[in-house]
Amino acid sequence: MTTDAWFADLASGDTDEAVARIREGRADAPADWPAAAVESGFAADEEAYYVALREATITAARTAVAERERADDKQLLHAVRAMDDAERTANELAERLSEWAGTLFDDAGSGVGYARQLAERDPETPAEQPVISFAGRVADLADEADELREFIERRAPDVAPNLAEMAGPVLATRLISLAGGLDALAKKPSGTVQVLGAEDALFAHLAGRGTSPKHGVIFTHEYVRGTRPEDRGSAARAFAGKLTLAARVDHYGGEFKQELHDDLDERIETIQARAEGGDDE
Repeated sequence: MTTDAWFADLASGDTDEAVARIREGRADAPADWPAAAVESGFAADEEAYYVALREATITAARTAVAERERADDKQLLHAVRAMDDAERTANELAERLSEWAGTLFDDAGSGVGYARQLAERDPETPAEQPVISFAGRVADLADEADELREFIERRAPDVAPNLAEMAGPVLATRLISLAGGLDALAKKPSGTVQVLGAEDALFAHLAGRGTSPKHGVIFTHEYVRGTRPEDRGSAARAFAGKLTLAARVDHYGGEFKQELHDDLDERIETIQARAEGGDDE
């Protein structure tokens, strides 16, 4: 019988090895673990064993959480959320800037593009100084969002090659973010993947206040958005089904499978080629 799973044969106070036993140890059968720890000299008595067990399990849990948060898919998750926040905030501030600039400049424009243009000007009056400075902050925030997008586009194909190829790096990352990680996404049924991002509409439907949503964030992909409204349900189901398979391959294997993408292309071509109506399977 292996005895890795308890603290037998460990030196008293050897917390690092105790944590390793908690995370990696196993036993062939149940046993009196407290007694084994006491007999081996790891703990003075059963109470001391449970004190050591508590300390080791808490440390093991914290270590596991820290490692998980450093995982590549979690980095993508945080990056896409930060990108979305930066883009949304930059656009909102650009609207405020446009209103402010309109009181000083006859050629005041709107949007982030105008903020970038205004940030390049030299103030000619004291009143223009804060406006132009503010424009620079808006431009910097928009630039940060662009850099985060570039990071996602570089990293997503390494983390989830099939998902990134099928959905595009940014949409793939959004799906990972909405699911809470690649592991969580890989475990979801395709019907759930289909409506990720449409939770409000889904809850309204379940409460009897609306129709069932046919798609969530996957609508942004051409396979769904580019399909006639009457056929989008079929396209969304087909797309979500393959996305689910892609996520599972990426999580459990990681190898690129061209046949997944070929099958999806053929299915979407068939749906989009329907002459009229659509059976919305």
